Amino acid sequence: MTRKQRRGVLIGSGVAILSLASLLVMFAFRESIVFFHTPSDVVEKKIESGQRFRLGGLVADGSVKRGQGTTVQFAVTDTLANVNVSYTGILPDLFREGQGVVTEGKLGPDGLFVADMVLAKHDENYMPPEVAKALEEKGVKLGSSAHPDSAPGNGPATRP
Repeated sequence: MTRKQRRGVLIGSGVAILSLASLLVMFAFRESIVFFHTPSDVVEKKIESGQRFRLGGLVADGSVKRGQGTTVQFAVTDTLANVNVSYTGILPDLFREGQGVVTEGKLGPDGLFVADMVLAKHDENYMPPEVAKALEEKGVKLGSSAHPDSAPGNGPATRP
């Protein structure tokens, strides 16, 4: 085998090994790549307890119950299913019923989602695009202010 052939085999082997490693990493993260799951996804996919993931949707009306200290329980809904959430900590200022929320944590064996992080939308004219899209796919009717394209400053670019 000549020097050129050995170099070609070495480069080909390196590319093959890197490709295989990339495929294995992508396969391992295929479920984790999703930004969040809706309550319907949690019910349909039968997510195992103890698995860490993000849960997104709307805070169900009338579901917020404040406990002792900074413990809060509420339900996240996509209007088709609800998931009860327990969170201990300080909630974002914009957290309230009927508003978009993304929580991160683990599903307990009793079906209660124990969150360690709660993210609320940043103002009344905006909803994260992923939340808006997922809710629209579930058949939830959103007002024009919930679409990311309707936020102030996101219109078509014009030149003077």
